[in-house]
Amino acid sequence: MPAIDLLSGRVVRLQQGDFRTSTVYAEDPVGLARMWMQQGARWVHVVDLDGARTGRPRHLDVVKRIAAEGVHVQLGGGLRDEETIARALCCGASRVVVGTVALRDPALLARLCARFNERIAVALDVRDGQVTVAGWREAEPVTLEQAAEQVLEAGVRRFVVTDVRADGMLRGPNLDLYRRAVALGVPVIASGGIRDLADIAALRAVGVDGVIVGRALYEGIISLTQALATAARGG
Repeated sequence: MPAIDLLSGRVVRLQQGDFRTSTVYAEDPVGLARMWMQQGARWVHVVDLDGARTGRPRHLDVVKRIAAEGVHVQLGGGLRDEETIARALCCGASRVVVGTVALRDPALLARLCARFNERIAVALDVRDGQVTVAGWREAEPVTLEQAAEQVLEAGVRRFVVTDVRADGMLRGPNLDLYRRAVALGVPVIASGGIRDLADIAALRAVGVDGVIVGRALYEGIISLTQALATAARGG
C-alpha cells in the first residue's frame, strides 16, 4: 500500500513520527492517489496527521475525493469515537485503523467490531518494546503481545503494526517484530523502514498480509509496479 500522510492538506513524510522532520512530497493528494492507482494500487494507506495530533480528523473531504477515484482507502489518524469512525466510513474509507481507542476503551472497540466487522483494524505502534498511542506521543505500559491479547477479545480481525523507530528512516523493517505479530494469528499489515524490494520480499516470507511503503516510493528508490510484483511473487 502506498502511504499518503496528510498534514495541512499536503502529502508529507515524517521520521519516527516527529512533526519537526516533515518533508513535503506532493501538494495534490487526490492526484497522487490517482497516479498510484494507475500504477496498480488497489489500496492506499491514508494517515490524517493533523487528526492524529489533535484527536479529530481534518481531512475527511480529501478521503472522500480519493475514494471517488476508485481506490480503496485505509484511513488512520484521529479516529477516537464511534460517530467519527462511522462518518469516515461513510466518506468512502474502506477500512479504518484505530489505535488510542482500541487500548483505552475496550467496550467501544467491541461495539465497533460488532458494527463494522472487518472494516476495523487496530494499530499496534511499537517503540522500544512498548505500544504507543495518541499520535505516537504517549506510551502504554504493554508489549505487542499484551496489547494484542486485550484487543483480540473485542473481535479485532486485522492489525497494522508499525515499528516507530524505523518509520521514515529507510533502514529496513524490524523482521522480528513482524514475526511476533504474525504469530498472533490474524492478518498483519507491516509498516516502517521499507527501503528496497528485498525488504518487501523478506516481509512476504515472514507472512504479513500487506506492506505499507512511503519514503522509498516518494524518493524513487523503488517503483510501485516493482513493489507490487515483488509482493505478488514473494521475491
